[in-house]
Amino acid sequence: MARVSQAANALVRAFLLGFAALAVASCGGGALDGELPTASSVAVTEGPGEDYVIGPLDELTIFVWRNPELGATVQVRPDGRITTPLITDMAAVGKTPTMLSQDIRLALSEYIQDPIVSVTVNNFSGTFSQQVRIVGAIEKPASIPYRANMTLLDAMIAVGGLSEFAAGNRAKLLRVDPETGLQKEYGVRLGDLLKRGDSRANALLQPGDVIIIPQSAF
Repeated sequence: MARVSQAANALVRAFLLGFAALAVASCGGGALDGELPTASSVAVTEGPGEDYVIGPLDELTIFVWRNPELGATVQVRPDGRITTPLITDMAAVGKTPTMLSQDIRLALSEYIQDPIVSVTVNNFSGTFSQQVRIVGAIEKPASIPYRANMTLLDAMIAVGGLSEFAAGNRAKLLRVDPETGLQKEYGVRLGDLLKRGDSRANALLQPGDVIIIPQSAF
């Protein structure tokens, strides 16, 4: 009976220890909202994504098939509009390139039959929701235009990396969930990524992301 009692007590202690460890782990990650997808196997492109929204000062190339004289390379004015041959003051800001090409096609239909129009974004700044903002302990806090398949590493290179006193592994990424509209917070290990070259710490970004990098505590 003594041996049975001892075995039962040992089993209870093991159960309680396991439960306590689980509780500690749960409390430790309660402030974060899951993990970001890694970018170790993603090929990074240079252009904006398919859903890129045109912003002020973006440079656009407009091509009209079989009517090249109706095309142009234009910069979106601060008022959000563009002017091309036969088209005056067309709104461009807030539209994707596909949406703008459809609007141009409709406008040109008054002059030529069945125009085929393409719009390409060359140099782009993006609207506020299409930018990635990096603030805190970095060399050059900035808002940079989002590019297709942009990663943490791309963003950090664009701002010159971490400052001397940055706590890179305590950085946070804030992201708005498009379905709920709620902001989520993720932990990112910029120290491992930039100082150790750990590709597992490189994550894909999304338009509107905010990266916050704290300073080390002394």
